Amino acid sequence: MATFVLVPGAWLGAWAWEDTAQALRERGHRTLPVTLTGLGERSALATPEVGLDTHIDDITAFVVEQDLREVTLVAHSYASVPVTAAAGRLGTRLERVVYLDSAPFAEGMGLLDVMPEDVVSRLHQEVAEHGDGWLLPLPPVGLLGTFSSLEGLDQDRLDLMRTRATPQPFRTFQQRLAHPGELGPDVDHVVVACHDAQALLDAGVPELAFLNQAPWRRFHLPTGHWPMLSTPVELARTLDAAVACGH
Repeated sequence: MATFVLVPGAWLGAWAWEDTAQALRERGHRTLPVTLTGLGERSALATPEVGLDTHIDDITAFVVEQDLREVTLVAHSYASVPVTAAAGRLGTRLERVVYLDSAPFAEGMGLLDVMPEDVVSRLHQEVAEHGDGWLLPLPPVGLLGTFSSLEGLDQDRLDLMRTRATPQPFRTFQQRLAHPGELGPDVDHVVVACHDAQALLDAGVPELAFLNQAPWRRFHLPTGHWPMLSTPVELARTLDAAVACGH
């Protein structure tokens, strides 16, 4: 049995993991989805000051305050940035870190740094026009699909995401990672690559070359960027396999 802490990407709350969490529990795992400050059922806590540091503190506190041990910390999409820092703070509590269609961030980098300039401009425009200058609503499907694969999301899933998504405090995208910290030598390193990450890893992008080498273990999930919505049971099966084969 593993203890999974599931951290969702931008605009999402713990609700997004519901089907995957249930499937993991059916396999005997303790499964704890997280909602970060300002999102999901915690949307009332959103303020212009909520940033990357807030979410790093959220993840760290979630693990420490519940005294969780031997944690498998799963980071989807945006969550890779705060998880990179939180993982370094958890010390011996952390058994494994899993980057789901994402990758760890280097010190001094933020989410906007890995997006094309035209997309970043559009996001700034969305914030200015529809987010009071500090919130980023879930972009229209057309814009979302320009930087993340929507494969596997039927109309019902897209409608669910549109209905339940909450605007993301934009400072979480703008703030850069400081002092990510080092993982312990015994921490298991896993990447679950969906189509977006798989394409980058197969293309030999130099900045990501380390993910194709030890100690990283790589699993492929053939779906778009939101596998907890497009293929939730298959995602649970992949996560189960990742912990079953250990280090």
